[in-house]
Amino acid sequence: MPDRTQERRVEPVDRSFPAVHVLHLCEVLRRWDVPAGELLGQLGLEEDTLAEPGASVDLATLQRGVERARALSGEPGIGFHLGMQMRVSLHGQLGFAAMTAGTVRGALEVAVRFAPTRTRALGLRMHEQDGLAALAIDEHVPLGTAQDVVVFALMIGIWQIGNALTGHELAGQADVTFAEPSYFARFASFAPGRVRFGQPAHQLVFDAAVLDLPLEPADPAAQRLAIAACQRELDALGRRDELLERVRSFAAADEGFRDLGQVAERMHVSERTLKRRLAERGTSFSKLVDELRRDRALLLVRAGEHSVEEIARRTGYADAANFTRAFRRWTGQTPRAFRR
Repeated sequence: MPDRTQERRVEPVDRSFPAVHVLHLCEVLRRWDVPAGELLGQLGLEEDTLAEPGASVDLATLQRGVERARALSGEPGIGFHLGMQMRVSLHGQLGFAAMTAGTVRGALEVAVRFAPTRTRALGLRMHEQDGLAALAIDEHVPLGTAQDVVVFALMIGIWQIGNALTGHELAGQADVTFAEPSYFARFASFAPGRVRFGQPAHQLVFDAAVLDLPLEPADPAAQRLAIAACQRELDALGRRDELLERVRSFAAADEGFRDLGQVAERMHVSERTLKRRLAERGTSFSKLVDELRRDRALLLVRAGEHSVEEIARRTGYADAANFTRAFRRWTGQTPRAFRR
């Protein structure tokens, strides 16, 4: 019998996060007059150690920190406070490279490309369709009890940073996969727009025209230096995530999606090799294409300019009935109900 051990091997995902986020929790807790030691002592951490460049904490520590911060503050919605106080400087060289980009599009492309230098437990993806754009946040490892805090902090933080860098009050919508928390009503006005719960992905959705807005701190020379520094960090980590980016890029066509054989040919590998490499990363070609179909469908339905039949064709379904079944699987609603 052939040895299939190698084909079944799945590469472990790094579950660490930048330690600066724990320091950010300490900073937010000061508004409740809670000293940093009250949080860090329970976690067995020291402030000086967390401030060192490259310091990180594992997911379990982050989860304990979030729960401890909720208990100390009495505020379950502490993710909103974290997001409202988020600064681009918290993200190191990646933040500097993004803020010195010429436009919002350039900044988000930098964020997507170099997100692994901050953490590989989460990923960013950006896609556009018919005048709408979306920035998705992928959980490569389940965030568990910290999910709502981390996702809300990231979404509100990205929006706040966008407002500051463009000088505009940006608007849009947000989707999250979890159910509406009991505390959300108190913070709804702080969101960039409507928030939909129980959706198939975490994402910020906005008018694609926002991507062309200029950034006030744009500095091409400074950005080149920051990009070079980010690239060195990424190279030191290895290019584990590049494969998924390339498969997504090759699979997407103007109408529908390419099949496994077509993508393998464009990548100059056999179908078997491509399937094995994707399996090593804990995914499959069919899963990636399903995500691409879902992302395209959600934006097309939101845009409100096409019939269900037209959207079915543009997402590669044979008819509207098959598309509607898939859409209901993704969102729990029909396309027409979702649009309403």
